[in-house]
Amino acid sequence: MAEVSPNDFIPESFQGTPADIAWQIGSIWRLIREPLIVPVVQVAVYVCLVMTLMLFIERLYMGIVIVLIKMFWKKPEQRYKWIPMHDDLENGNADYPLVLIQIPMFNEKEVYKISIGAACNLSWPSDRLVIQVLDDSTDPIVKDMVEKECIRWASKGINIRYQIRETRGGYKAGALKEGLKRDYVKECEFVVIFDADFRPEPDFLRRAMPFLIHNPEIALVQARWRFVNSDECLLTRMQEMSLDYHFTVEQEVGSATHAFFGFNGTGGIWRIGAINDAGGWKDRTTVEDMDLAVRAGLKGWKFLYLGDLQVKSELPSTFKAFRFQQHRWSCGPANLFRKMVMEIVRNNRVTLFKKVYVIYSFFFVRKIIAHWVTFLFFCVVLPLSILADVHIPTWGAIYIPCIITTLNAVGTPRSVHLLFYWILFENVMALHRTKATFIGLFESKRANEWVVTEKLGDALKNKSKDSKSAPKKPRLNLGDRIQVHELAFAVFLFFCGCYDVLYGRRIYFIYIFLQVITFTIAGFGYIGTIVPSS
Repeated sequence: MAEVSPNDFIPESFQGTPADIAWQIGSIWRLIREPLIVPVVQVAVYVCLVMTLMLFIERLYMGIVIVLIKMFWKKPEQRYKWIPMHDDLENGNADYPLVLIQIPMFNEKEVYKISIGAACNLSWPSDRLVIQVLDDSTDPIVKDMVEKECIRWASKGINIRYQIRETRGGYKAGALKEGLKRDYVKECEFVVIFDADFRPEPDFLRRAMPFLIHNPEIALVQARWRFVNSDECLLTRMQEMSLDYHFTVEQEVGSATHAFFGFNGTGGIWRIGAINDAGGWKDRTTVEDMDLAVRAGLKGWKFLYLGDLQVKSELPSTFKAFRFQQHRWSCGPANLFRKMVMEIVRNNRVTLFKKVYVIYSFFFVRKIIAHWVTFLFFCVVLPLSILADVHIPTWGAIYIPCIITTLNAVGTPRSVHLLFYWILFENVMALHRTKATFIGLFESKRANEWVVTEKLGDALKNKSKDSKSAPKKPRLNLGDRIQVHELAFAVFLFFCGCYDVLYGRRIYFIYIFLQVITFTIAGFGYIGTIVPSS
């Protein structure tokens, strides 16, 4: 038998010294670049520029409207009937409607006391308040702790009920739906939803309920989120920037101009009749809150956002928890858009203007295009334009993105100095969000993935106290921290940056190398709070 050499498996054109092979690969690249690569990249540039303009126009519209709202719009108390709640010695508590508070939980060991205690301390007649703790925990120790906390408050005269289910069917939506079926809930007119880390002020109900009591067309009153741990680390600071824009601009504009916005899933009060009219809670997507809001909006119900009514909550401070949350928040809306777009088009109970707003602005631009253009343009097409030597207009690559970024930062002026790194980090997360939107649109296997966002509460402080008395060396779980996709993109961008330095005619390499650093940091999981495992 003839001897087989490794070179037999290598084409003749790729044999030789490394320098020869590099020259041959370069020759092939130059050969296929003009007829094949350049046209594709050029089309991708045009598509990204169109998406950039769509996002720019939407952000500009939102910016103009929010300025008009702040300057000329009437306050909610002037747009709707609002009469403050007063105790009546003659009627007693008869003027207070019976309110249900639902607190869904799942293994919330670190924060379960927070929302239970805050709900029990609300300034509302105890005989007109029902607190329902919906515990889907799978950890028997946690279930026992939560039940004992409920018993403790019940011994103080609080009407609090501890409810469990045999299965977690429907996740949060299933728990909320099951809770509304209880016999003692039938007399309740309104339901308030607080996640386990939410802590309302005692006057929460007294400030919000008059809008629902005196305006029967209002289905939902949504409060603004505030974050108790926004200064914990850089990850929470950047989350605060994104969410503050959402609450300061998006929710305010939707409420003032269309009386419609997406329910945030917690920190809001629903009219139970509106929930039933809209078809109740459904678990067909991972954004059951948005699903209910869109269906209620199509029924003609109005929503009211109160930016001055604030509820404290906790941001996910570990990168792993944040990634799971962002997958759900990106995949769910895209999947809901797929399922509801024709239902919205065929609806006859809302105006054409509102339907266009919901389909185009609320869903398509904010939930899909915003992720696509951030990732595809700045992490894929722009680096490829260097390799293919395709020109991108300065207005599309620099000017308009800078204006969009500036508009996004208006909600958190205290973090303006973090703006540049926030851009780089958002580009990294856009990879994750873009993948999630495609999963939702095509309803692939992870479309209904539901992972409860981990909350740390005071766990980190307690760990640090314990470590002083009995120091332990933390274990490093690389499997949980290394993100292969982010690291792969760091390598791709590094190559493009080096190519731009050697052969490019632009100075994109400055931005690209900074983006490489950010992808690498994210790829190795060095973002956010790192919780040592004992």
